[in-house]
Amino acid sequence: MTTDNKSIVRRALAELIETGGTDSLEPLLSRDFVHHRPDSTSSTKAEWLAAVEAALTPLTGMTVEIQHLLADGDHVVVHSRRKLPGAGPEIAVVDIWRIDEGLIAEGWELIEPVAQAAAHLTWWEAAGR
Repeated sequence: MTTDNKSIVRRALAELIETGGTDSLEPLLSRDFVHHRPDSTSSTKAEWLAAVEAALTPLTGMTVEIQHLLADGDHVVVHSRRKLPGAGPEIAVVDIWRIDEGLIAEGWELIEPVAQAAAHLTWWEAAGR
């Protein structure tokens, strides 16, 4: 089951990157798919697909390097580094996906610009100290 779940997520990411569109991604998501953001907002399947589609044009030519692809039961974690072409910024991304009945049912995503990572090592300290 863990291997199958990893394959589902790997296929979804490959379809998105290779086609540059969400048409091939949509059938891999459950009807009740929910995407969560760190700011506590959530998106429905249609809302998330529209947001991904809108982001694809400025992200054309982005390279994605998978650092880790881990699975535990119905959850798959992808840690990747992504870079825009030319002098574009590099970001570190952690996606957590929950698989249900062979479809991606839920997702969480954390994004951090690599250039800003050092500044976040002391997030608990008051600014200006």
